[in-house]
Amino acid sequence: MRRLFNKIASVIYDELDRLFPPAESAPHGRAVLHDASHNKSTAFTGPERDALGLRGLLPHKVSTQEQQSDRVMQNLRRKTSDIEKYIYLMSLLDRNERLFYYTARHHIREIMPLIYTPTVGQACQEFSHLFQAPKGMYVTPDDKGRIREMLDNWPEDDVRVIVITDGQRILGLGDLGANGMGIPIGKLALYSACGGVDPRQTLPVMFDVGTNNDEIRNDPLYLGYPRKRVTGDEYFALMEEFVQAVRDKFPKAVIQFEDFATDNAYALLDKYRNRTCSFNDDIQGTAAVALAGIYASGRVTGQALEDQRIMFLGAGAAATGIANLLVKALQEKGLTEQQARDKIWLVDQSGLVTSGREKIEAIKQPYAHEHAPMAFLDAIKDIKPTILIGATGSPGTFTQEVVEAMTANNEHPLILGLSNPTSRAECTAKQAYEWSKGRALFISGSPFDPVEYEGRTLAPGQGNNAYIFPGIGLGAVACNASRITEEMFLAAAKAVANMVTDDDLAHGTLYPPLENILSVSARIAEAVIDTACTQGLSGIPRPIDIPAFVAKQIYDPVYPANDNAAPEANRLPAPGGPL
Repeated sequence: MRRLFNKIASVIYDELDRLFPPAESAPHGRAVLHDASHNKSTAFTGPERDALGLRGLLPHKVSTQEQQSDRVMQNLRRKTSDIEKYIYLMSLLDRNERLFYYTARHHIREIMPLIYTPTVGQACQEFSHLFQAPKGMYVTPDDKGRIREMLDNWPEDDVRVIVITDGQRILGLGDLGANGMGIPIGKLALYSACGGVDPRQTLPVMFDVGTNNDEIRNDPLYLGYPRKRVTGDEYFALMEEFVQAVRDKFPKAVIQFEDFATDNAYALLDKYRNRTCSFNDDIQGTAAVALAGIYASGRVTGQALEDQRIMFLGAGAAATGIANLLVKALQEKGLTEQQARDKIWLVDQSGLVTSGREKIEAIKQPYAHEHAPMAFLDAIKDIKPTILIGATGSPGTFTQEVVEAMTANNEHPLILGLSNPTSRAECTAKQAYEWSKGRALFISGSPFDPVEYEGRTLAPGQGNNAYIFPGIGLGAVACNASRITEEMFLAAAKAVANMVTDDDLAHGTLYPPLENILSVSARIAEAVIDTACTQGLSGIPRPIDIPAFVAKQIYDPVYPANDNAAPEANRLPAPGGPL
């Protein structure tokens, strides 16, 4: 009878727990070791192990976080390929969040190319085959009418930064469908590693509306929505439902649109930029990082921005985004909008974009000048640009003849080969330096090693958006900005350029060292907050000391000292306060 009573009581208590779940408590026992936000692994002290039910579950030695990080780097360096290193680091992120970010910050130059460009390109191509653990959320056409309900499934209630892609234009690799989820995951890892945003306040989203890539869609292991892409009204209605669901569930969230095809990228930016706190990184982030390099180059060339002539190879979202921000920057220098546009030339697959074309896409029209049609190399020789920017996704398009033509016109030509990943770069750093006889100032989208040229070590600057978007997000979140404006990106570009030292410039580098990227993000955040307050877009009063205010927002991955071992002391601060 007693056994029956106990069984009935157990069923009743289980049902009561289901209907009235207890308040969240700190994980205990093995659950602690499987909770990435709480796990310290071998760094748990003796008293902590007793309090958390871990005695006997860990080796005897209590490690420091630094020792754990050294072990991570030793194991990482044993891997023989970058994709294996990527898999190892993502596995670490799943096991021990703080150790991952602690290690990334201390070894950012080595780790950033592994968790983002160029390695993330291969990771996306193989995403369905490499899949180990779910990260983020997936929205498909089958979820229409249920997206707000789905957001309740996310375990955090205070999401502040969302990166969303539809996978149609992943880096320079094209339509990868749901395999493009590697991009939001990687971007948000950089938000925390490089920008100090609390990882629990980030959410990667795959807007999976199908893929037109037959090879991927027909792959038996493909994990995405197995249809041709949804387009038109159905596409935009689904995105509208998603944005409205985010505004309701996560009203303080910044939405970053990432790797959308040009038409959709501009359509979504134009639709939401004044309705919610959002931006497009490929258009606006790329523009700001390129402008930062251009600002810094003036200290080498001695040329003012308003004296430059800028030519683009490629006329898509990235190129026209840079061009549009350059117009704003030139207007700050006193030029009219038309005078600013007259300094910018586009070259696409059909050659120089001119007003005499029968059909010109809307985003190119402001830069279609009255001029004879010309091929790319002939246009360089005729127009004599001082700056050449590549945003093509087509490797090798900056040939020796192109670089030599730029050098013939300029003492120090500024050449930006921005296409990612490295395999898609318009030219290599070595080519740019050798073909220009060491005179070119070179910026790439993905990293290149330093080049020895005639006794000089030239270190190419990496014009990676990671210099921009983490600081933009940190600043917008910190002040609860209602919108993100072009003026904020101008301020971000100036903040980055101002951190470039004379020693950096002497080695050909037009960006601060990657080791300083957290400080760069903090300076950008300060500029964003100042701009938001000036424009009346801040949700908080202007801080008396903006740098001190920003410093308090930075996520710290160092393990908390909890020798008193109270279980609650081992929990991270609750979301909703400072980052």
